[in-house]
Amino acid sequence: MGGRRKKGLELKQGIYIVGEGITEQYYFSHLKQLKNYNCEVKPRFFGKTNIFEIEKSIEKLLSGDITVICVFDADVSERNMVEKEKLQKFIRKYKNNPNVIICDSLPSIEFWFLLHFKKTNKTFQNGKAINKELLVFIKDYEKTEDYLKKLAWVEQLVEIQDNACNNAKIIGQVEGNSYSNIYMGIDRLDNIR
Repeated sequence: MGGRRKKGLELKQGIYIVGEGITEQYYFSHLKQLKNYNCEVKPRFFGKTNIFEIEKSIEKLLSGDITVICVFDADVSERNMVEKEKLQKFIRKYKNNPNVIICDSLPSIEFWFLLHFKKTNKTFQNGKAINKELLVFIKDYEKTEDYLKKLAWVEQLVEIQDNACNNAKIIGQVEGNSYSNIYMGIDRLDNIR
């Protein structure tokens, strides 16, 4: 009688979203539902609070025929030289790997949300500063699980997602200014449906 082999993480071929926290997790879960994206968004691939933990998840996923969209805030690297060096090393390691799409935002993913409404590369000191400006456009936005798990806030963003992609491409990534590379992950997801 043959026994079942114990396996670690069972991976299906495809695109996996790996990220830093619940905002990224809910945003991409809602996008998957609203835009019918063919990707995996699982809680176990979120909540990684540092580059080392994110990299461990990426390495596990790359053991299969998988593309990883890695979403995280780059604000810590702006305040801490050690973290900045880790982030730069991380980006160099995966920069030319076609199976890893680095979708960082400075200072936070909320800058990506703001790009849906306006083209700016204004330097924001932190996520709180962006949230204040974001509230002009998304009146009830809160960085709480109760709010983020609701679909409505992402429905609003999906309607004008092309604005965000275009704005992010136009402003690019300039040292010291706010930016978001999430459009690269969106482009990949849009092209595999």
